[in-house]
Amino acid sequence: MWEALILKVEDVMVESVITIDAEVPVMKAVKIMNEHEIGCLVVTRRGKAVGIITERDLLKRVIGKSKNPNRTKVREIMTKPLIAGQPEMDLEDATRLMFQKKIKKLPVVENGKLLGLITLTDVARFQPQMIKILKKLSNHVAPPKRIEKVMNYYVC
Repeated sequence: MWEALILKVEDVMVESVITIDAEVPVMKAVKIMNEHEIGCLVVTRRGKAVGIITERDLLKRVIGKSKNPNRTKVREIMTKPLIAGQPEMDLEDATRLMFQKKIKKLPVVENGKLLGLITLTDVARFQPQMIKILKKLSNHVAPPKRIEKVMNYYVC
C-alpha cells in the first residue's frame, strides 16, 4: 500500500528551532512568535523538550478562555506530552504520525535533545513525490482539519 521512500526527517527538518521555558508567561511566548514570525515554540524544562505551544493553543486556551497572558504560564496551555520524531525516521512514517495524531508540527528529538522541527507544510512543499504519499494518506486517514487548506492547495 505504501511506496518506499528514501527521504528521512533530517533531510527536510528545520534545524533552527526557537524554544521557550515552561515557566515563563504566555505573553513572552506571543512576543517571541511575533518577533520571529513563527507559528509555534517548543517548550523546554531544564533544557529538555516537554511540550509545544502553537497559535491554536493560544486561541483555544488563552483567548477562548479569557485568561490573562501576563499571568498564565506556558506550561498551563502547552500541548503535552510532546509528540516527537527522530532524525533517522522515514519521512513517510513522520507524515503518517502527524496524520494519525492530527498535528501539523513535529519536533525532532534524539536522546532527549531537540534537533529540529518538521511541519506538514514542509512535507507538502518539499518534493513532488510526497504529494503522491499525501494523496494516498488522505484517502485512508482524514488529514488534520487545520491542514485542509494546505492539502487543497498543494495536493488536490
